[in-house]
Amino acid sequence: MKVRTIKILIYIILILGIYGAGNLAVHEFLEEGTCPKLGIIPACYVVLFCFVIPLITLIFNKSKTIYFLFTGFALALAAYATIGQLFDKIQCPKTEGEIPMCYISFVIFSSLILLKIILLRKNNMLE
Repeated sequence: MKVRTIKILIYIILILGIYGAGNLAVHEFLEEGTCPKLGIIPACYVVLFCFVIPLITLIFNKSKTIYFLFTGFALALAAYATIGQLFDKIQCPKTEGEIPMCYISFVIFSSLILLKIILLRKNNMLE
């Protein structure tokens, strides 16, 4: 896979993630209780933030540390929620098809991290 293709794929995933998490955040704002909370903050707000910051770092070609910090935090959060959902301890918001969104977040953030690692390795091979 080419470097340009990987970057475009990361952009697409981030933009789709912002769209999905943004819709969920709007629902949470309009009808409190849609998203589980992390303390007093709805998790969907945190996940939205964890999509926006990596997109900004990618657009401005800034710190890969910040990218991995936010995507890694969101992956850990999604893993925690996924395990909680599997053991009936947490109820994640569901899609219209009844798929828990924490499962989707887990796959998305895993993909974002893996693609960024591949991108960095390919960039190092080009130098």
